[in-house]
Amino acid sequence: MIEDKSQITPDATPQDTPSSQLPKASSADRRRDTYGVKFQEHLLEQYKLYVEMIDRTTAKRNQMNSFYISLLSGLLAFISIATNKDIVNLKLPNFPAIAVLAVAILGIILCFVWQANIQSYKQLNSGKFKVLSEIEQYMPFPCYDREWEILKKDKRYQGYLTQTQVEKYVPFILTIPYLGLLMYSLLAIFK
Repeated sequence: MIEDKSQITPDATPQDTPSSQLPKASSADRRRDTYGVKFQEHLLEQYKLYVEMIDRTTAKRNQMNSFYISLLSGLLAFISIATNKDIVNLKLPNFPAIAVLAVAILGIILCFVWQANIQSYKQLNSGKFKVLSEIEQYMPFPCYDREWEILKKDKRYQGYLTQTQVEKYVPFILTIPYLGLLMYSLLAIFK
């Protein structure tokens, strides 16, 4: 079992948070003493609901990622419409370059907002897994704590990457084509 359960994070990776900075489980001990005989049964039901809430949060996080990928892909598709010869023939000076500039700026902003959302979900999940770890102190077997202990100490998992570590690179990578579009459109406008 992990000695310092405060190290469980949203992605279940250890953080450098000392256990002295977390609320002690003594309040749960007092509740157990005053709650009555159904404490363990009710705690198990709360645990089940809490695990389900964590799963729902993860599903929302995945939906958010899909939303941003779809939106950013749609913006790139819009460029082909904005640079269509029929629209260019409308005699709007620099319209294609201005449209590409607008799409590039919007795409870059969306990538930064997406990155902020990923960080927010990381923090939310971190708190949820810390609470789950505290609940597991009263369970027969702390499965989540054990899972992360294995991932942390087993040499076969030394290269383990959390979901956040992987997904945070996607907005960064998608920023690159938008930066290219930004430079292209600025050159086209000022020529």
